[in-house]
Amino acid sequence: MNGLVEGARAVVVTASNRAAAGVYPDRSGEVLAEGLRGLGFVVDGPHVLPDDREELARVLREAVASGADVVLTTGGTGLSPTDVTPEATRDVLEREAPGIADAVRRYGAPQVPTAVLSRGLAGTAGRTLIVNLPGSTGGVRDGLAVLGPLLPHVVSQLRGGDHI
Repeated sequence: MNGLVEGARAVVVTASNRAAAGVYPDRSGEVLAEGLRGLGFVVDGPHVLPDDREELARVLREAVASGADVVLTTGGTGLSPTDVTPEATRDVLEREAPGIADAVRRYGAPQVPTAVLSRGLAGTAGRTLIVNLPGSTGGVRDGLAVLGPLLPHVVSQLRGGDHI
């Protein structure tokens, strides 16, 4: 199980007007879900939603209430006026963990200089970690590279485990 706490659950949410409308398939959400399964998570989703702050916040709250250990979003983190994932996430977070989001941006920047434009957030709501990742398959892979080593410890901590 790759060091994860047994039964660790993740929810994947894709924010994309065009994918939600069926204009193209949601590739980044699928890559994210598959990557989480590879890390040992039981995955719910991807849930593909339009870029709507209230709808995104509602789905994030539902994921937290369901007892998910981790909620990862893809999409809606850029500078476009329709990109509202960070705002929806901030509506749900109780505590921010800026180092995680900074690490994702820093990891991607040498290959893709525009990675620093992502406004993604990370933090906790209850016992759930929520992290916003970019809406590209490359951004999702970068995010998983950063999160993979952290998630076993984060899940354990949020479930009340001792520091290691």
